[in-house]
Amino acid sequence: MCSNVKIPLPLLFQAIYLLECIDIYKYDRSIQINYENVLSAFNQKRDSLELRASYADIVNSKDEDSRHSARLKYLQHKRDIREAYL
Repeated sequence: MCSNVKIPLPLLFQAIYLLECIDIYKYDRSIQINYENVLSAFNQKRDSLELRASYADIVNSKDEDSRHSARLKYLQHKRDIREAYL
């Protein structure tokens, strides 16, 4: 069963922070795998939301110079995300 759930952004960021603070390596390997899957999914969602906001900056730019600058930031952000998941 696959369905989407909406949660407030501050709660997503708080959950990521909390998960990153847990020393998971003292637990059973199956728990570690589940932990890594959840944290990875949350991080991917955060990255996706940040990339979408970066793209919105391009669309909402007031002039050509700011649009160009926003596009460069978007492309760099996209490259950084891609490299993080390689």
